[in-house]
Amino acid sequence: MTQWTAFPYPGDYVFTAASVKKNWARLHVGDAEPLPKDTKVLQAWALFHSGEFQQAMEMGLKIGGAGLTVANKAACIYATYLEQKEKTRLDLYLEVANRAATQVADDPLNFNALYWQAYALGRYSQGISVAKALAQGLGSKVKNELEAVIKIEPKHADAHIALGAFHAEVIDKVGTLIGGMTYGARKDTGLSLLQQALKLNFESALGMIEYANAMVMLDGEKMMNEATRLYQQAAAAKPMDAVERLDVEMAKVELEDR
Repeated sequence: MTQWTAFPYPGDYVFTAASVKKNWARLHVGDAEPLPKDTKVLQAWALFHSGEFQQAMEMGLKIGGAGLTVANKAACIYATYLEQKEKTRLDLYLEVANRAATQVADDPLNFNALYWQAYALGRYSQGISVAKALAQGLGSKVKNELEAVIKIEPKHADAHIALGAFHAEVIDKVGTLIGGMTYGARKDTGLSLLQQALKLNFESALGMIEYANAMVMLDGEKMMNEATRLYQQAAAAKPMDAVERLDVEMAKVELEDR
């Protein structure tokens, strides 16, 4: 396997299985993943939270079972934030989508398998263009899967973020009328989902960023001041692990682009 691009802040976040277990509730408030009983799975999560995404994925794949969630999350986070090559990024998303689909077939109530399948397909759709993805039926699939995640686990903040962003992005790309009639995308629903995400995980820099993006997509320039406030709040957040650090850095880039 090709060596992945390293996390750009090595050593800033060092986790062990014990420290991951101790801080589990805080670290996983976004995905509501149950605390693993297997120490090896905790070790894989320790690699993930430390920013060792490739090692986390490889260990998760080797463990199997609950370790596949680590592998899927590590691959998606890496592809989204650090991978520079578009083809490699899209290939990683498809690998996760296919792996997660197998998990769901074996266990339809595995909400994080559903979530990572939806996340991977959503990011893949952005890569090939949202319009093209909608034409291929991927939009409805992503929407249905995220709705299923929330139905199984109503406290899944990250699924609320992803589904809220979906509504906003579809409307932004195809308009309110077609978005609503063809894809069930609605402005109020999208914003409500993002608001609920921040109630579930008020420290989520990603939630703040996506909420800000959605407001600008749906209401334009008149929401720019409020969006900027959210970007500033996200940029000032105190990251607890490598992923949160990447979210905070993304918020800083958003601010620079304003």
